[in-house]
Amino acid sequence: MLASDFTARDHELAGHRVASARMFDKNQIEKEQNMKPNLSMTLVGGLLGTPAMTALMFVLAPIFGVNTDIVTMLGEVLGGWRMGMLVHILNGAVIFPVAFALLLYRFLPGSPIAKGITFGVLLWLTSQLVVMPIMGAGFFSTHTGGLKAAAASLLGHVVYGWLLGIFPTLAQEDLSGKPILRSPVSPNAARAELKPH
Repeated sequence: MLASDFTARDHELAGHRVASARMFDKNQIEKEQNMKPNLSMTLVGGLLGTPAMTALMFVLAPIFGVNTDIVTMLGEVLGGWRMGMLVHILNGAVIFPVAFALLLYRFLPGSPIAKGITFGVLLWLTSQLVVMPIMGAGFFSTHTGGLKAAAASLLGHVVYGWLLGIFPTLAQEDLSGKPILRSPVSPNAARAELKPH
């Protein structure tokens, strides 16, 4: 066998490998579009996302020079700090994750993580356009720090949404409810393994 024959054959095999990797990408995208998040893992994302968002907002508030204590603000409307904390945790750990997984997930664009971040941004918009004005903070927190407070809140909601999006990807189900085992190998890693050496 000539060296030129070997090279031509290698190129042909590499072409087949690239086509297989592209098919893997296409199949992966189709699978993700036909999946729904695992509700238990979505609740875990909410349970971890709520304190992460809250802590991030408390860290960012002094940096931005604003007050973003949503628990105290809720408590003033609901009858005390404990009620504010209860509603905050209930919303973040149960109500919002259930709404994300069962109602909105299939309508949101992109990958599971993009869906989570989009959901976080939608929650932020709702908070800034509806909740904050009801609590006396004004649209986009104009009475409690303005755009700086709104920006701190946005960052917190993006982190919350990211966690909501990433945890359900660990255990997803197709639309019929059958579990789908996710490959730990990403399409890019699969492509790298297929490249001729």
